[in-house]
Amino acid sequence: MDEFNSIARLFQPLAAGAPEALGLLDDAAVLPARPGYDLVVTKDALVEGVHFLSGDPPDLIARKLLRVNLSDLAAKGAEPYGYLLATAWPAAWDEGRRTLFAAGLARDQQEFGLKLFGGDTVSTPGPLTLCVTMFGWTPEGAMVKRSGAQAQDVVLVSGVIGEGHLGLAAATGRLTADDAAQVRFAGRYRVPEPRLSLRACLRQFATAAADVSDGLLADAAHIGAASELGVHIDLDRIPLSADARLWLEGQDDPLAALTALASGGDDYEVVFTVPQGHVSDAALSAAASGVPVTVVGRMTAQAGCRPFYHGRPHTVARLGWSHD
Repeated sequence: MDEFNSIARLFQPLAAGAPEALGLLDDAAVLPARPGYDLVVTKDALVEGVHFLSGDPPDLIARKLLRVNLSDLAAKGAEPYGYLLATAWPAAWDEGRRTLFAAGLARDQQEFGLKLFGGDTVSTPGPLTLCVTMFGWTPEGAMVKRSGAQAQDVVLVSGVIGEGHLGLAAATGRLTADDAAQVRFAGRYRVPEPRLSLRACLRQFATAAADVSDGLLADAAHIGAASELGVHIDLDRIPLSADARLWLEGQDDPLAALTALASGGDDYEVVFTVPQGHVSDAALSAAASGVPVTVVGRMTAQAGCRPFYHGRPHTVARLGWSHD
């Protein structure tokens, strides 16, 4: 398929029902204003061999691509709207693999109410490279920033931590665990769950938030840096799944293993801050949305991210993933 045939067959159906996309027949889209709302824009790219494995199924790669961007919207308290897509196809990505990729996009578009507005498709001699620019809506002035935390705010995190780290290990055959746990961990790595249902909780109670893509410690530190504060994280309070706890119990150095879970990344949970007096209300709101949250620390006036373990400071070599 040449570029235009590929767009017509694979991507025009994904833009059906989206007048903003102009049928993908133009070089641009037109996004109308929504009175009383701000348009929130985010962009994430995925590169084969860096963000997903070369042998991963094409439809799951597509779903992860959308979900890591949706996770950014989730942390902003935004309602998903639509996206622009750029694909750089290597020669090995033939029509069959591209068709499966488009099917994955279609599945998650339907699940999350997304529209494809346009984008670009090119060829590359390098690895498969994918990029999405995602759009969402928040009530005017209500986007949850990283920079709004205050000293003594409580730090909470949604769901469980460490699934991405263990999932990558499972997907690459480096994890010792029973078969069911390996399948579940790998599934969480390949198809994360953006915490969009936390929108009401974050809008009402959060002073700052970030999605946990680089690692809980690193992303909590990002909130601290943006807010010109420090952050105290209690490693022993980090929420873990039953499978992760079982894995942790089998490690020779549980503290080092727990640190790896807290810094491994790819969890796509939301770490956020709440004033002390609103923690219970925020937890109840999150639970009503179907997502549990756990207190894992507090914001401090002293800059930097300081992990603690059973009340004692713990030095870590790195807080999370970095491309540097």
